Amino acid sequence: MKEFILIFRNASAENGYLAKPEDMAAEMPQWQAWIGNIALQGKLISTAPVQYDATVIHHNGEITNTPHKEANTVLVSGYLICKAENIEEAQSWAKDCPILKYPESSVEIRPLIQFPLN
Repeated sequence: MKEFILIFRNASAENGYLAKPEDMAAEMPQWQAWIGNIALQGKLISTAPVQYDATVIHHNGEITNTPHKEANTVLVSGYLICKAENIEEAQSWAKDCPILKYPESSVEIRPLIQFPLN
């Protein structure tokens, strides 16, 4: 079993969340069902939305506090870390991710590398 991170990106939300709080609440059952499917298989490790503002530490020690829309990157709106047999299994889940209903959205899947701690 390998671990993967699914990174949710939404270029159509560059100026902040598209939905009003009540719209987001209405979408919650879709997210709960999608995440719940992975969790019921015992393959969910962690998931969370992320805030739009970012603090960047540069190689020269400079610290920049930047609203995401000024960071010149596509908005990362959340992530999910899971276990899967292979990349194809992770892809099958990603294809059903609720973020994909938004124009210019995507789910990036990356294998995680086990880092020895000793």
